[in-house]
Amino acid sequence: MRVVTLLPSATEIVYALGVEPVGVSHECDHPPAAREKPSVNRSRVDPTASSGEINEQVAAVEESDGVYAIDRETLAELEPDLIVTQGVCDVCAVDHVVVAEAVEELGLDTDVLTLDVHSLDGLFESIHRVGAAVGRDERAAELVADLRERVAAVETTATRGETTPRVAVLDWLDPVMAAGHWVPEMIEMAGGTYGMEEDGAHSRPREWEEVVEYDPEVLVAAPCGFDVAQTRENLTDLTRRPGFDDLTAVRDGRAYVIDGHHYVNRSGPRLVDTLEFLAALVHPDLFETPPRDAVVELGTVRA
Repeated sequence: MRVVTLLPSATEIVYALGVEPVGVSHECDHPPAAREKPSVNRSRVDPTASSGEINEQVAAVEESDGVYAIDRETLAELEPDLIVTQGVCDVCAVDHVVVAEAVEELGLDTDVLTLDVHSLDGLFESIHRVGAAVGRDERAAELVADLRERVAAVETTATRGETTPRVAVLDWLDPVMAAGHWVPEMIEMAGGTYGMEEDGAHSRPREWEEVVEYDPEVLVAAPCGFDVAQTRENLTDLTRRPGFDDLTAVRDGRAYVIDGHHYVNRSGPRLVDTLEFLAALVHPDLFETPPRDAVVELGTVRA
């Protein structure tokens, strides 16, 4: 089967099921083999710009042609039997409506599978759906069972925690956005309290004063699309804000940067890695220290 995956999480799922896609999106970079595949889309936004500039660019292109453009010529040449896309966020990856329009315009005999993940259960369901679509039902069941076992291990260990600290996860810095979707439930699973957003809700801009009033005991900066290095370059968007140094998390040395591009905001199998990382930040006495290429103390990278 010839499969094209148009978001990084789907690419990771497909590879985990033992299927090698023939085409991917411009952001698909894991596993490393994905980087060698033809890209069938491009972004109209400069990913190297600052968080504030990216926000402005997104607002501008959303009023015209949208954030992403499909390379119709490449897509036609690949002759896919299946295209996997998403319906969660038209800023994070190619929207399913854009894909459907391209398929119709090109006259392709192609199935389009749209993933719409807002929770860990939604991730597991998506793995089963992709498995069914590519004829890997058994492997999908094995993968989900393994991931569920790791989730259960985190939950069991977290119950030994003596406190449930207030946690804030910010998935954008200018404007400040509180992470939603799967993040609230993962913080609860990790033994923390998440009062910034409801389970499954979309991430949305917040007034900085709301964060100050919430006064997190653990603070995580994990901008969507930014790895640790790019977050470091944009960190003053957060640290310059009034009252930042007075936050309990900052005073206590419990403010962190997590690779939001590959972990927190990518709804593939490595969301369970993210859960394990978050658990280590909430209860460092109960869990292993996360790898430094994925999680660093904010104070060590602050300008």
